[in-house]
Amino acid sequence: MTTFWFIQSRRLRALIAVLVLAVTLLIFALPIAVAGLWSLVDPQTGWFPPDVVPSKLSLANWQAMTSVPDLAHAFNTSFIIAVMVTLLSVILGMPTAFAIARRKLRYKRLVELVVLTPLMMPGVVLATGLGSIFIRVGLSQTVTGVVLAQTIVVMPFMVRIVAATIAGVPQDLLDAARNLGAGPWMTLRRVLLPMIAPGLFAGALLAFLGSLDEFILTFVVGMPTVQTLPILLWAYLGGRSSIQTYAAVVSLALLAPTLILMFVAERVLKTEHLAAGFGKA
Repeated sequence: MTTFWFIQSRRLRALIAVLVLAVTLLIFALPIAVAGLWSLVDPQTGWFPPDVVPSKLSLANWQAMTSVPDLAHAFNTSFIIAVMVTLLSVILGMPTAFAIARRKLRYKRLVELVVLTPLMMPGVVLATGLGSIFIRVGLSQTVTGVVLAQTIVVMPFMVRIVAATIAGVPQDLLDAARNLGAGPWMTLRRVLLPMIAPGLFAGALLAFLGSLDEFILTFVVGMPTVQTLPILLWAYLGGRSSIQTYAAVVSLALLAPTLILMFVAERVLKTEHLAAGFGKA
């Protein structure tokens, strides 16, 4: 059954499908295209109506951003923190996801609510609360504090996706492995992990991207000692008088890792694996 099954005419269904696709592409592609044009505007000439595109293009804005001091150091810090956050999310998220998906918990809904609470809270409120706690325990302005704070925020994605994937694994396969003499570790390594690998990859990808883009928690918990790429770029943006061109450069610079990793994920994993990873299979 198609999405527009209630429409009798095939041509009308095809026309509506094309219109929906065109609107979707405009919503997602047009802002990126406009940001790309703004990032290439020549600072000497600008971009003013009624010009549809800039009259002159230049890489001056990108050269100005790449000349920012400590850019390489901030990128390395962001990458290292993102890897640590991803690993910690996997270590903590897998047992939690397994318990939610397989164990008969008395207060299962309450556990799920607690796990998802960081996503429901405003970022500023969460950052302020964690920042005050970390100051008291000596984790403020440390990489460890930033990793723990970011893990609290991104781990719900890991738990939610992996739990949905584990729930889709037939219990008969796990029982068969045990009946054939496989212990818990062997069952996990040879049966469960290969089957939930797509979901694990999807959760790890979201955790990694969430860590790379995190700003508020890192700013409150880590500054001024820990400086990641988003913090450095937003600080660079704040000192500019012509904000549109530089905002476009910063936005594209922060968006690029997400687009690249999502493209790689689409190439590495098959479509059905991605669907399974997001709990749709």
